[in-house]
Amino acid sequence: MLDRIIQIDKELLIFLNNLGSEQWDSFWFAITNQFNWSPLFALVLFLIFKKFGWKSGSLLLLFLILLVTFSDQFTNFIKNTFERLRPCNTDGVIQFIRQFDYKPSSFSFYSGHAASSMTFTIFIILLLKKHVKYISFLILFPLLFGYSRIYLAVHFPIDVILGYLAGIFFGYLFYKLAQKLSLTTKFQ
Repeated sequence: MLDRIIQIDKELLIFLNNLGSEQWDSFWFAITNQFNWSPLFALVLFLIFKKFGWKSGSLLLLFLILLVTFSDQFTNFIKNTFERLRPCNTDGVIQFIRQFDYKPSSFSFYSGHAASSMTFTIFIILLLKKHVKYISFLILFPLLFGYSRIYLAVHFPIDVILGYLAGIFFGYLFYKLAQKLSLTTKFQ
């Protein structure tokens, strides 16, 4: 059963990766670069400080740093436990995918881009959903970010999907922790 799932995962990666074309490559390279999302992060910080003020906003910023760090380190623990090679480094896959100069050597399972971006996004949506009308559109960030990893053949689809699931879990868990610590309420 597991072998069949892995085979379907490889076939889906090959199919999705081969949908790409040179004219779209630079777009997906830009999407996969965290630095290019800085304006979005700046907007989110602005919304947090606007809603919660400087004192609570600063605590929430520190909490966000902790949340993303935890997500990243937990991802590294999982990657180093399972040691799944990335598609761009996997025999039996590399000859069927589009080749890029970008070939990270770390392990693939599960996607840190998908997990961290979804953790951040779920937390922010839960935090701001009562205060910012269209905050749910923020979900486009991890969806695009995660897909870019498949497009560039640095993650299998299951890596991204399970990264999303981990991110949903941790985003919700950290939101509940923030509520318990009274970080989600404005105080002076």
